[in-house]
Amino acid sequence: MIDSLIQLLRISRSRRIMRRYFVVNGFDGALTMFGLSVGFRLSNDVSISSMFSACLGAAIALSVSGITSAYVSESAERKREFKELQNAMLAPMTDSTHAAAVRWVPVLVAAINGLAPLLLSLAILTPLYLASIGLQLPLPPLDLTALAASIVVFLLGVFLGQVSGQFWLWAGLRAVLIAALTAGLIYVLSP
Repeated sequence: MIDSLIQLLRISRSRRIMRRYFVVNGFDGALTMFGLSVGFRLSNDVSISSMFSACLGAAIALSVSGITSAYVSESAERKREFKELQNAMLAPMTDSTHAAAVRWVPVLVAAINGLAPLLLSLAILTPLYLASIGLQLPLPPLDLTALAASIVVFLLGVFLGQVSGQFWLWAGLRAVLIAALTAGLIYVLSP
């Protein structure tokens, strides 16, 4: 089954798309969790369980949005490309590997697009979850959550640096700079 999926990704040239979707939506999830933790830090009267629930709600919404938007758009694109291929071949290709790619690649792309923000957000939210169940942490849970988000953003930057052939440290720091700019905007614009 894995070999079949790899073949579908190869003939549909979808690996790059999936990598981009993973990074883009993963970055969205990490930056959203970072922004929420900074925003909650500015409002001192919110309980840990409320913070966790709000962040989890945002992570689930990002995931559902990622899954549905990617599936709808990829499915439409794959169907259009398949019709063009059938027209060029002058024959129906309903039982071909290309037809299987039209059915399965949108599902795979949607899964990556939706799971990236959810899984990364859940990792980032671990300190809030642990605090919400009463575990004592060495630092305030929001600080640990912001730190976890910063680490995830840095690692996504490092990954992009490797993809583009840039120096890994610079690429990671550039991503963290975006998070710092986000925090600055939240501080400036908060009442």
